[in-house]
Amino acid sequence: QVQLVESGGGLVQAGGSLRLSCAASGRSFSSYAMGWFRQAPGKEREFVAGISWSGGNIYYADSVKGRFTISRDNAKNTVYLQMNSLKPEDTAVYYCAADLNPPRIGVPRMRWQYDYWGQGTQVTVSS
Repeated sequence: QVQLVESGGGLVQAGGSLRLSCAASGRSFSSYAMGWFRQAPGKEREFVAGISWSGGNIYYADSVKGRFTISRDNAKNTVYLQMNSLKPEDTAVYYCAADLNPPRIGVPRMRWQYDYWGQGTQVTVSS
């Protein structure tokens, strides 16, 4: 069983920044691929960013590329999402997720590839 707890969400003006954190339980965090997804009201949950177990492979959705940065600290069992230049369309509940059996190459990007999910943290960007 893996527990994921997100934090760092909040209300920010357009153009501002937020840093999300996701703390994971479990002894094998360094072997998990980790991802961030988001879900806006009335929309499906969508992939935002993912990072391989080593941190050597990273993938971003086109909508956040150049503005968001995913990183991980395996010593702290934590994955981060630095969000800069935020836009109102970034408003959503943000979820972190863990893939316990990641591919040897690449980053999982599909919801079904992830085994555990956090409870989500709200990000609201005002115009």
